[in-house]
Amino acid sequence: MRSSVHPIEVESYAILRTRLDTTDLPSLTRAVVERVVHTSADPSWAGDLVCDEAALRAGRDALLAGAPLVTDVRMVAVGITARPSTVALDLAGAPESGRTRSAAGIRAAVEQFPDGAVWAIGNAPTALAELLRCAEAGLVRTPLVVGLPVGFVGSVAAKAALRAAGRGGWVGGTVSNRSERGGAAAAAAAVNALLYSEESA
Repeated sequence: MRSSVHPIEVESYAILRTRLDTTDLPSLTRAVVERVVHTSADPSWAGDLVCDEAALRAGRDALLAGAPLVTDVRMVAVGITARPSTVALDLAGAPESGRTRSAAGIRAAVEQFPDGAVWAIGNAPTALAELLRCAEAGLVRTPLVVGLPVGFVGSVAAKAALRAAGRGGWVGGTVSNRSERGGAAAAAAAVNALLYSEESA
């Protein structure tokens, strides 16, 4: 939660709301959609994002209660100014043959945070794919995964697999999008939307 909002941001949101009607969305879904659109100046994100209100609330509650926040790369972490996070890539040693450093970092982060962390992935599809592999092996449980990696190779499939995991089991819920786009700014914006929301915890 922030004590003040810069007038430029206030004006920007006012302009956004003249171009995109989000009034029919549940409160946290609206917060996520609007912040990602605001961050990118691209209203078409509204039709691309896939949000689950109950999952967003569970993830927000976990973060406000002090749950660890794990990001795949530093670019996501630096965009989340309201609280510290662990950067999985910083934990990566030499990757095994056929595994990217992003995937190795996720594997190392899962070892440190097997239960209860919120995950925000906004760079490599291989990071999200590795998180899913860890989940299939029963190595990780989480209230929320923000899965918005970017790329022509693997990102659509990884995000579809994340959504297919559904609520229940290893993951409480997810935020993702349907297309190849994504990125650190979008992932950070989704987390910031939850942290900055005025909805009561």
